[in-house]
Amino acid sequence: MGFKCGIVGLPNVGKSTLFNALLSTAQAEAANYPFCTIEPNVGRVSVPDSRLQTLTEIAGSKEIIPTQLEFVDIAGLVRGASKGEGLGNQFLAHIREVDAIIYVLRCFEDGNVTHVEGSVDPMRDSEIIETELVLADLESLEKRLPNLQKKGKFDKEAAATVELIERVLKVVGEGHPARMTSLKDDDERKQFSMLQLLTSKPVMYVCNVDESSAATGNALSKKVEEMAAAKKAPCVFISACIEAEISMMETEADKKDFLDSLGLAETGLSRIIHAGYKLLELVTYFTVGPKEARAWTITRGTRAPQAAAVIHNDFEKGFIRAETIAYYDYVACKGESGAKEAGKFRLEGKEYVVQDGDVLHFRFNT
Repeated sequence: MGFKCGIVGLPNVGKSTLFNALLSTAQAEAANYPFCTIEPNVGRVSVPDSRLQTLTEIAGSKEIIPTQLEFVDIAGLVRGASKGEGLGNQFLAHIREVDAIIYVLRCFEDGNVTHVEGSVDPMRDSEIIETELVLADLESLEKRLPNLQKKGKFDKEAAATVELIERVLKVVGEGHPARMTSLKDDDERKQFSMLQLLTSKPVMYVCNVDESSAATGNALSKKVEEMAAAKKAPCVFISACIEAEISMMETEADKKDFLDSLGLAETGLSRIIHAGYKLLELVTYFTVGPKEARAWTITRGTRAPQAAAVIHNDFEKGFIRAETIAYYDYVACKGESGAKEAGKFRLEGKEYVVQDGDVLHFRFNT
């Protein structure tokens, strides 16, 4: 498991250029006119994690298999999308399938690149995106409510859903995203997720800045940063043009030299991934052996049997124990044998909560 992010934004904000750069492909046609992306383009990228290389060197693994991240480039949104304008409902339907939404906001001036709203204003653009998603959720809930109200007269589960929807409607009716609804407990959180609301998904803001502002941002991205902080949402600023240049470089050394020259410690892709993992509360564990060293992604708080299921469902069904070594212990002890000698090798049971960086081997019955 990695995570699936929908990349959304108004036309001509650099969304498809960013998608192409992140995937180092030309899957999405980046052109200076609205709706050049008609169908959502989906691509997977390997998640960079230096720990995996370190583990590979210690164990002498023949192959490295990183975990993956899926990006979905969705056609440009315009005012009225919730009412069918532009690509309308087609656009909105694709968003329902992702785990998180990346709002790409244009934070650069360029007279050669038109803006569908006639001027550059990332705060306004963000509001347009959010408003269209809220309106779509409002319409969806209002359509569902009458039938559920009838069913709720003799069905307790339906009645509970009605009560929840009425609370959510109050929130979205005031123009706020559904994720701002207060939920009582885990059962209600599950019920809420089943509503599949667009604005229930966590959001990350990505400011597409000019090349000279890639390291520090600019006045436009500063406004977005302040808004994101107020909403407790991650904000990353990158230059899609720079990412496009990096994607064309053949060696990691070339990429590093180029980044250093710009005062950047890592690529925009890495920053987006780190922010996304934090947003979705994801962690990584590793399986290491002579054949391969592999990274696996799980949600923070996952217990060992469920972590094992990410590899194969049979591992969860027949789970016995998890042979566990913390990453730093594995490195310090130079591998499994050294960790055993140092008493850093543990056998964990079904209640063990897997920690970020754990090196695991699962014992199970088939």
